[in-house]
Amino acid sequence: MNTRIFTVLFTLLIATADAAKRPNVILVMTDDQGFGDLRCHGNSMIKTPNLDRLHSQSVRFTDFHVDPTCSPTRAALLTGRHSTRTGVWHTVMGRSILFADEVTVASVFADAGYRTGIFGKWHLGDNFPARPQDRGFTDTLIHGGGGVGQTPDLWGNDYFDDTYLLNGKPTKTEGYCTKVFFDHALKFIERNRSRPFFCYLPTNVPHSPYYVSEKYRRPYLNQGVVEPMASFYGMITEFDENMGRLESKLQRLGLAENTIVIFMTDNGTAAGRWWKRDPKAKQPRWIGFNADMRGGKGSQYDGGHRVPFFVRWPAGGIAGGRDVSRLTAHIDVLPTLTELCGLPLPANRKLDGKSLVPLLRGHGSDWPERTLFAHFQREEIPPKWTRSVVMTERWRLVDGKELYEIKVDPGQSVDVADQNYEVVKSLKAKYEAWWKTLEPRFDQYGWIVLGTKAENPALITSHDWHVKNTGNIPWHQSHIKKGLKSNGYWMVDFTRSGRYEFTLRQRPDHPIDGNRASVWVGHRESSVEIPEGATAVKITMNIEAGRKRMQSEFSGLEEGGKRGAYYVDVRFLN
Repeated sequence: MNTRIFTVLFTLLIATADAAKRPNVILVMTDDQGFGDLRCHGNSMIKTPNLDRLHSQSVRFTDFHVDPTCSPTRAALLTGRHSTRTGVWHTVMGRSILFADEVTVASVFADAGYRTGIFGKWHLGDNFPARPQDRGFTDTLIHGGGGVGQTPDLWGNDYFDDTYLLNGKPTKTEGYCTKVFFDHALKFIERNRSRPFFCYLPTNVPHSPYYVSEKYRRPYLNQGVVEPMASFYGMITEFDENMGRLESKLQRLGLAENTIVIFMTDNGTAAGRWWKRDPKAKQPRWIGFNADMRGGKGSQYDGGHRVPFFVRWPAGGIAGGRDVSRLTAHIDVLPTLTELCGLPLPANRKLDGKSLVPLLRGHGSDWPERTLFAHFQREEIPPKWTRSVVMTERWRLVDGKELYEIKVDPGQSVDVADQNYEVVKSLKAKYEAWWKTLEPRFDQYGWIVLGTKAENPALITSHDWHVKNTGNIPWHQSHIKKGLKSNGYWMVDFTRSGRYEFTLRQRPDHPIDGNRASVWVGHRESSVEIPEGATAVKITMNIEAGRKRMQSEFSGLEEGGKRGAYYVDVRFLN
C-alpha cells in the first residue's frame, strides 16, 4: 500500500478511535419547573423519584441562575452569551428569534463529528435561518412557537396525539407529548450508540396549558393540591417517569458511564406555589413549595431565575452526590461542555460564561468572585433597569434600588440598600458597564429570511409581529379563535429579487372576516378583494432583494375595524 495512503488511513482510524472515547451529552430541561418543584429539594408533596436519584448521583449547583423566562434562557444556554446580546430578550414580538451570527453548542458539537438532536421545545425562531436544523442540529422533533398550541404550532395540538415537525416535516404522533419527545430521543440515542452524540431534550412540560391525564393529576387533587398546581405536579411526575426510561435505556446500551447527563429548568416555577390574589380566598391545605424564595417565573427575585442544575458523568469522575454553592449560570454550560469533551470554543465569539470544570472537579477554592445579571423584558427595545437583578454570591441588587444579603435573607424580605450605599453604588456601576455592551444589539433584528431554497414557502405568523404592546400579540391559538383585533409587522429579508406570492389566512380552514386584504413590503402595497367565504387569499408582488418591513391587513370586518393576517405563506415564484 502506498505510504501516504496508509498514513491517511491510520490517522483517520486514530481520529475515529479518539472520537469514540469522547463522552456523549444529554441535556434535559423542563419548562416552568422551579427549584422547589422537586422532592429532593424539600418539596414533601411532589413525587420525583428518578430526578431524586439523579440528584443523589450528581454534582449539584445550588446557586445556579437562568433568565426569568424561556426564550432568553434557551438563547443564553445554547450560545454561552447573555440572551440580550443574542437578540433574544422576549418570548414573542420577533424578539425571541436568535440572531443569525450566533453560534450554538449544537454547531460546535456537529463540527466535531457529534450527531446532534433536539426533541421538544426550541422557541428561538420558526423560520430560516433560526430553526434548529439551521443552527447545528442534525435530528429534530419540535413543536412550533413557545408551547404546544401556540400560534406557530400545528393547528389543534393539545398535548395528546399531536402533529410535530420531524426534521422539518409535519408528522402525526401518538401519545402524550412528553412520551413522544422521549421516545424519539431514545431512538436517537440507540441509533447513535456507537458514535458520540449530543442530545438536547427540552420538554414543553410543565408549561401551561396544564393538560395531563387523570392518572397523574388525581393523586394530587386527592391530597388537597388545588388546580392548576395539581395538574402542574402531575405533568412533572409523568416527566419524571420518562427520566426513568432514559436512565434504563442508557444502562441497557452500556452508555451510562460515559454519558454526561445534565438536568435543569428554564426559569422559576409557574404554578408550584399558591398565588393568593383574592384576599377572601380560603387558603388550601397545600400552598406549594418555593424553597423559601421570593417570586416565580418572570420575577427578578431569586424565585424567578434560581433553578436546579445537576451534572453526572461517572467515567469523568463527576458523580457521587455533592453540592457546589458558587454563583453560576446558564451562560457557563457551553464552555463547560466543550472543555469536558475536548472541543474548541466557537471561533471569533466572545463568551460571557466560563467553564465550570474546576468546580466539577472539586477545585472551587480557585474560583473567582463574579457578578452576574438577569432581567425580564417584554418590550421592543429593553428599558434600562426594568425588572433586573445584579448578583454576587453575597448580594442581590434588584431594579437598581433594593439590596438583599441573600445568604442571610433568601426570601429577600429585608431591603438593606440604605445601610450599604457603597455596595449599591458598586453593583450599579457594574450593571451600567454591562448594559453598554448590550446596547449595540438593540436596533438589530432576528431577520426572517424569505425566498431561500431552505424554506420556500415560508409560513410566518402573528407570534413574531413587532408591536408596541405585548398585549396585542396573538401568540396563542386561543387568541386566534377569539379574533383578537390587532396588527404588527415582520422584519424580513428577501434573498432573491422576483415574483413572490403571499397567501393570507385568518386561521386554517376558516372563512376570513373582512372584504379586502392588503400586503405592504417596504413602501409598496398591494390589495385584493376577499371572495365571500374564502379561507385564504393570494397576492402576488414583484419584490427587490433586501431587508424590509412587511405587514398584512384584513379590512372591512363584519364588526368593523381591521386586523392583520395571523398566518401568511410567502413563496418565491420566479
